Amino acid sequence: MIVRLEGTLLARQPPLVTIDVGGVGYQVEAPLNVFDRLPQTGQAVTILTRLVVREDSQTLYGFLVEADRQLFDELLKISGIGPRLALAILSGVSSDDFALMVEAGDAGALTRLPGIGKKTAERLILEMRGKLPDSGQGVDVAGSANAAAEARAALTALGYSSAEALKMVRAVADQDQPSEALIRAALKQKMQG
Repeated sequence: MIVRLEGTLLARQPPLVTIDVGGVGYQVEAPLNVFDRLPQTGQAVTILTRLVVREDSQTLYGFLVEADRQLFDELLKISGIGPRLALAILSGVSSDDFALMVEAGDAGALTRLPGIGKKTAERLILEMRGKLPDSGQGVDVAGSANAAAEARAALTALGYSSAEALKMVRAVADQDQPSEALIRAALKQKMQG
């Protein structure tokens, strides 16, 4: 199995990345968030990969961080989620934010991701809750997901977008706190920053 490519970036045409590794060109499909962090064409690049073999194709999917590759793997285990939808999800949200949405049971936030309807969001929550790796950043999803969800809901009610509320809560939720404390800390940090 091909799990990593290190070589020279030949081309970047979303969703495809072409990498020259020892004279062999590899074409890799990647989520859109990868393209913001790629070097310029002609420079050295390292991409973590996952090879997906189907009856009619063998496709390499690429990621810059292990957490994204792990989330991709977990998504593929869910009935009805294929590689293309998994890439769309990773293009729309970070692995940390996705884990927070799942652990908080926030089906509404999940339905705002490309290709995710209400039933798929509910299935993701049901099948993935407690199975996603904790990256060590943001909210301790096991202990304070409900408080984080309440804080996000309150910030959304105050007029912040769902994505902005999620980022605000993640920025201040590094320990177990009640939702009121999270809201105050998030607003305070927003005012300072």
